[in-house]
Amino acid sequence: MLTLDKVFHAQRVLKEAIRVTDIIYSPVLSEQTDCEIFLKTENLQLTGSFKVRGAYYKISQLSEDDKKKGVIACSAGNHAQGVALASRKFGISAKICMPDGAPISKVEATKRYGAEVVLVPGVYDDAHNEAERLRNKFGYTLIHPFDDEDVIAGQATIGLEILSQLSDVDAIIVPVGGGGLIAGLAFAVKSLNPNVKVYGVQSAGAPSMANSLHAHKLEMLSSVSTIADGIAVKEPGNLTFDLCEKYVDDIVTVTDEQISAAILALIEKQKMIAEGAGAVSLASVMFGKIPDIKGKKVCCLISGGNIDVTILSRVINRGLLMSGRCCTLTLELMDKPGQLVEVSSIIAACGGNVTGVLHERSNEGSDINGCYLRLQIETRNFEHIETIKNQLKEHGFKLI
Repeated sequence: MLTLDKVFHAQRVLKEAIRVTDIIYSPVLSEQTDCEIFLKTENLQLTGSFKVRGAYYKISQLSEDDKKKGVIACSAGNHAQGVALASRKFGISAKICMPDGAPISKVEATKRYGAEVVLVPGVYDDAHNEAERLRNKFGYTLIHPFDDEDVIAGQATIGLEILSQLSDVDAIIVPVGGGGLIAGLAFAVKSLNPNVKVYGVQSAGAPSMANSLHAHKLEMLSSVSTIADGIAVKEPGNLTFDLCEKYVDDIVTVTDEQISAAILALIEKQKMIAEGAGAVSLASVMFGKIPDIKGKKVCCLISGGNIDVTILSRVINRGLLMSGRCCTLTLELMDKPGQLVEVSSIIAACGGNVTGVLHERSNEGSDINGCYLRLQIETRNFEHIETIKNQLKEHGFKLI
């Protein structure tokens, strides 16, 4: 059984391996969300994620025989780096099965820590099946990313840190994939202070734990699809499900668009990089998913920062669209001199900034002298977009 003694033991062991990450108060995000927002910055942890806690503690507890066999793990990327780092520190060999769609940055980082990477077609669950096959074939010790008491105890140390750093916290918001993080954190926090609310957040494209808790039984998804690759898990663990049922107040979901907006908010307002899985906690507060937190002290756990720079620009663009910071307008015009000048003057007078222009001749069925003008515009918010649209209409331009 998971005990507080084990969690405190994990905390002592981890002193040599991890950093105690800061909790940062965000005045700007607090004003935006009507509660006091504190960010637990596990994205600044060694390896860029909380996962090193559970992986290191689990490997530290292996017998010498198990260490000699070497370890194997399955991961979308963050657990992989934690296992690889811990294995290197203990001088044992590590093999990591990762889905072939895992971000390149996570794959390469895992290799740099000295682990052998096996790319498996599919998603996390397919990588897990391959890891079990190799474990059975070669006798490796499997380091499960979430459904293991030692791993859960390692993740639970975050709960101890939060209570130490923010003793009067009212609610803690936690990203959820397979459930190892929230299971351990909720157990530790509720054991020490039952009055603190603990909420989990999943992507709407991978709501395995949310569905399971609401149905009061383990449920497996047929597929998952989300930009939050770190929490794209088809089925929660048995241990984590039982702990979540007992200690977690609720689990909510957020969309990819909302996750993107949260990533953008962290970049702009906190100068902080979070991956999709790390930003879901803030997204849930920004978009009103968590009940009864107005005016309360809320700690959002930013669980990881290992976002692939190749997709960061796409995520930012989606976040800009989601928050009304940019838009695309298409106008039907008469093809005559001065039309573009007039349109751009109206937009400029409203404070908008045109960043892209596409001019097309009319299609079949439209006026023979007509044309289409597609504009990409930087804006302040959705109200600003409506102002620009209304001004264009008042000047006689037809929006498509």
